Amino acid sequence: MKTLLTGLSAAALIAGAALADDLLLVVNKGDDTLALVDAETLEVTATVPTGDNPHEVYPSPDGALAYVSDYGGAQGTTVTVVDLATASATATWDIAPNRGPHGIWVSGDGALVWVTTETSGTVTEIDAATGEITNVWETGQAVSHQLVPTPDGEKLYIANIGSGSVTVITRATGEVVSIPTGAGAEGIDVSPDGSEVWVTNRSADTVSIVDVATDTVTATIPSGGVFPIRARFAPDGSEVWISNAQSGSVAVIDAETHEVLATVDTGAVPIGLLMDPEGDRVFVANTQDDFVTVIDRETREVTGRVETGDEPDGLAWVTR
Repeated sequence: MKTLLTGLSAAALIAGAALADDLLLVVNKGDDTLALVDAETLEVTATVPTGDNPHEVYPSPDGALAYVSDYGGAQGTTVTVVDLATASATATWDIAPNRGPHGIWVSGDGALVWVTTETSGTVTEIDAATGEITNVWETGQAVSHQLVPTPDGEKLYIANIGSGSVTVITRATGEVVSIPTGAGAEGIDVSPDGSEVWVTNRSADTVSIVDVATDTVTATIPSGGVFPIRARFAPDGSEVWISNAQSGSVAVIDAETHEVLATVDTGAVPIGLLMDPEGDRVFVANTQDDFVTVIDRETREVTGRVETGDEPDGLAWVTR
């Protein structure tokens, strides 16, 4: 069901500042907001109210909209739709009885929104034009948390924290299978060429590598820190960056050799992780310190930080 928002439609714009063409989107869990950050100046130019306890965000391919999962302390049932041109929340989608929306992604053509509804042990597919539910898959796993599709959109991969596994959904057939990875499987990303999926096992301090062609684990390697919680491939596929929440750092891992190339100190409890499209800068949401760390990818040095709100977590990049 799609419901128009009433009290959540106003954005707090900064002194009439125009929105930049390139935006960093930051979800603030503690404030129930989405911050819109100018990607060049790193200034917050708008703050948009969302639903309760938002966790993740993903933009439409044309950069017009952003979709925010309103986790609601694992009991939420809504997705907030944000118009980025006006910096305002324009609708909320009620996806009950599916509860605990968390990981979120938009199909390459912008037609579908996929969201993990972890409390229900499901993945919910939503028509982006209408807000109506078009499909629900049961993972059969506990705490289905993060989601990533293959580049062609044929498969969805879901990390299941409670089961220590990855669920694979083949969309054309509806087949659902799960693969054991490691304790506390949470973060997940797919290589740019679609050949591998990397999964962070937070309770095991490891990363499992899944071969997409066979859906088997081909390697499990150290995460380069303690409590690995997110993974992000560089756009060229050469490196994978891992945020290790209890280490207060991110690790840089060679995607081919699996060697830990470097670790970079960030701040307390780094979770959300993002690279710009060129792969020049890395952004890390330090949830406990209430800022986003900015890292130069080539030098692996911290170059700045952005204070976006209380408990920043999910990150996304938008080119409008």
